[in-house]
Amino acid sequence: MTTLSIFDQSAPETPRVVTEDAGKIANLLAEHGVRFEQWATRDLPADASAEDIIEAYGGEIRALKDECGFQAADVISLNPDNPQKEVFRRKFLDEHVHSEDEVRFFVRGQGLFYLHFGDQVYAVLCQKNDLISVPDGTRHWFDMGPEPAFTCIRLFTNPEGWVADFTGEDIASRLPRYERLAGAAG
Repeated sequence: MTTLSIFDQSAPETPRVVTEDAGKIANLLAEHGVRFEQWATRDLPADASAEDIIEAYGGEIRALKDECGFQAADVISLNPDNPQKEVFRRKFLDEHVHSEDEVRFFVRGQGLFYLHFGDQVYAVLCQKNDLISVPDGTRHWFDMGPEPAFTCIRLFTNPEGWVADFTGEDIASRLPRYERLAGAAG
């Protein structure tokens, strides 16, 4: 189940707010300029190619491109049997920002976005059918867990794709990881 947990940076052990209400999640995130939606998912075969996935969601992708000026879309997929899974996990675990919005639509599986706003951190467990758009300049990180199992459509304004600027802050190491927040859901 999609879940939002809000932590105070000074007391990162226990969230002060937890909700699974998609409408409330969308409203709380919108207060910080984060777009959160739930799209109807398509029944696709487990071995669907990136092209098949892009085609299946072509209408939604075109609408976002038209609305937001995105230039490129691709598909990222990771499974627990990937020998590089720990390398991929570590790549996203430190707080960073982007010079463009980070947009992900979960076609399969789940992942945990952490969004750092002032002295609060919003941990959003995104699941199949969730779209999240993190505005450029927002401090955040992503935890796919030790046994990642997800497929996402990504949209970019920069055709070169994902480019991060790491903040050097250690906040990500002080909050509960995927295993604690999403372990039961995964």
